[in-house]
Amino acid sequence: MSRKNHRTVPGVHPYDGPAGGWGALKATAIAVKNQMETLKAPSTLMRTNQPDGFDCPGCAWPDKDHGSTFQFCENGAKAVTWEATTKRVTPEFLAENTVTSLLKRTDFELEGYGRLTAPLRYDAASDTFREVSWDDAFMHIADRLGALQPDEVEFYTSGRASNEAAYLFQLFAREYGTNNFPDCSNMCHEATSVGLPQSIGIGKGTVSLDDFDSAELILSMGHNPGTNHPRMMGTLHELARRKVPIIVFNPMRERALERFADPQNVMEMATYSSTDIASTYYQVRAGGDSAALKGIAKAVLEIEAETGTALDNDFISEHTQDFERFAADIHATSWNTIEHDSGLTQANLRSVAQAYVKSKATIVTYGMGITQHNRGTDNVRLIASLLLMRGNIGKPGAGICPLRGHSNVQGNRTVGITEKPSSDFLSKLQNVFGFTPPSHHGHDAVQAMKAMAEKRAKALICLGGNFAVALPDPDVSFAAMRGLELSVHIATKLNRTHLLTGKETLLLPCLGRTELDEQSGIRQSITVEDSMSMVHASSGKLKPASPMLRSEPAIVAGMAKAALPDTLVPWSELVADYDLIREMIEKTIPGFESYNDRIRHPGGFQMPLPPRERIWPTESGKAAFSVYQGTHEDLSVEGEDVMRLITLRSHDQYNTTIYALDDRYRGIFGRRDVLFMCDHDLERLGLEHGNVVDLESAVPGYSMRLEAMTVVRYAISQGSIGAYYPEANVLIPLDYIDKESGTPSYKSAPVRITLRSHEIAKTPAT
Repeated sequence: MSRKNHRTVPGVHPYDGPAGGWGALKATAIAVKNQMETLKAPSTLMRTNQPDGFDCPGCAWPDKDHGSTFQFCENGAKAVTWEATTKRVTPEFLAENTVTSLLKRTDFELEGYGRLTAPLRYDAASDTFREVSWDDAFMHIADRLGALQPDEVEFYTSGRASNEAAYLFQLFAREYGTNNFPDCSNMCHEATSVGLPQSIGIGKGTVSLDDFDSAELILSMGHNPGTNHPRMMGTLHELARRKVPIIVFNPMRERALERFADPQNVMEMATYSSTDIASTYYQVRAGGDSAALKGIAKAVLEIEAETGTALDNDFISEHTQDFERFAADIHATSWNTIEHDSGLTQANLRSVAQAYVKSKATIVTYGMGITQHNRGTDNVRLIASLLLMRGNIGKPGAGICPLRGHSNVQGNRTVGITEKPSSDFLSKLQNVFGFTPPSHHGHDAVQAMKAMAEKRAKALICLGGNFAVALPDPDVSFAAMRGLELSVHIATKLNRTHLLTGKETLLLPCLGRTELDEQSGIRQSITVEDSMSMVHASSGKLKPASPMLRSEPAIVAGMAKAALPDTLVPWSELVADYDLIREMIEKTIPGFESYNDRIRHPGGFQMPLPPRERIWPTESGKAAFSVYQGTHEDLSVEGEDVMRLITLRSHDQYNTTIYALDDRYRGIFGRRDVLFMCDHDLERLGLEHGNVVDLESAVPGYSMRLEAMTVVRYAISQGSIGAYYPEANVLIPLDYIDKESGTPSYKSAPVRITLRSHEIAKTPAT
């Protein structure tokens, strides 16, 4: 390798420590120092994920023991301090800074200004946001909605919204007359919500946290827990120390999946030691997970043919259908094809199959590295089929575990945020509230943005989130936002989507999870659902960032009362006492029986998961094997010069929120303009560590570019490259999606690379 491949690149140097450990404690201390009052921070953080505290606004990993010392991680602390910051975005600040000038700031800078403090309306004449009263804000919204047809309005929901707020939001939209519900799950785990019901009858995982205590094998696919769901690291740490095999499939080497030091482990902290997490690490090609899964299944069938002990034939016979079709397809898939498309050897996959056959209880955990593909739904069904081969659903220590992002993205869907509502749910809404909700399907996230771009949708109301920035193709998405008649954003902080102003744009500041929510003088609790279907209460105690803030339920109710003059919903009564909202949820959605009583118990309760009892709510009453045609992610784009782009979150990032410009575990500091590439591909393409390159989409018919990216040598699979999200969204067409679920293909977009300069960029571009 050329000596130039070892040259110094500004802001790029190896990080030799483990995930967690003293590095995590240092980062937590810095986050506290930069954002919060030091005296308040410890008590606030100690209330995170506790019975009388608030649910972390970060990841959806469940709480194991509410009596343990502390229930937050480094990134959870960042999420809490980011929300509980002492920094403020006042009307005076916004009056002095035009929207045009703010759009020149980075996303990091925009959210870094702090909490919104008053309702705001965009004034086109001055190009600034101006303070407006709550009543006037609701009046402006009502006037615009009154001039539109219901299906011309999109109602977007972020995963940070509570069950109570999300339920009222869908109630408002449906009484208004639409099922247009784009939400953040459309961009992450919609493939799970679509694929799993076809396989096992329910669009959720089947495991509880206790199942990890009795699991004998973990297959970890397409996720980076150290950054995206860090509290999972405590569970993986325990499993690794018990010598439970953890087999990882991931295109990139991720430090948290290699070694981790638990900040609650006194010995590891005192001795600066750590625990190896992955027992085996396979760097599958981007888009090659299906080939790897089919290879494991093929090896299992071969072991069955030799020994007769690899399959759970009794389970297959009693509980499943279509096994013969599945097995025939697996037999017909050649090892040469599997090896080529997965980037793994036959020996690798046979070894995994041996471990799988040996295990009496296996859990497969997976994230967006599985779902955010053109065939993400197929990938999810293939994982389910692999588990069904050995009866690994519906017994202790086994099951499928999709790793959700935001702490209530799953709960939002449970309480009615869906563009495809069931007739039973709609019937119950009509019986309880007296209005007839629409029955036709509405828009998901990509469909909503396309409708906005084509002027079929003319208004957008966002319950949280950074909608336009989160979606692909900012050229299309940003222009669509600017063409709206109305855009409304319920938010805690400023972000770029807010600045893409339409004819009427309003920012409505809401309470955060950490803050005291009092209605009619009574402290209220909200509820959230974690990624293992546990529903529990959350209640903040901090003084609100401004006396002008209102809760999300109160803001939704305020809009609804103004926009629906003949409403049949008792909005004021519901907001005065959130128990009444939960009573309405209980009357209209199965699984919430005795809702208010059960959330008052520490830890809450688990929603019904019939597959845990081997009850399959499918049309046939059985779990279904499915056939994955071929092994390839996308056959439309081929060529030696085509690379597969994986968009990534940095360690100082949560979704589109960027806490800082470092990515500690990957060795990136103070910059985000980097492109991760392996040595083999560097040499093959005639590139060197530190070169500056341009990237161009290889999707036919699109001319999309990302320029001036600095190449960084990294342990990533051949043919795969990585760049940060959302910056790399410029390379992903809006309709480059999984056609079944509508999920954008953020994890295997085809691109070509052009050398821009042999010289190293002198300073990082942020």
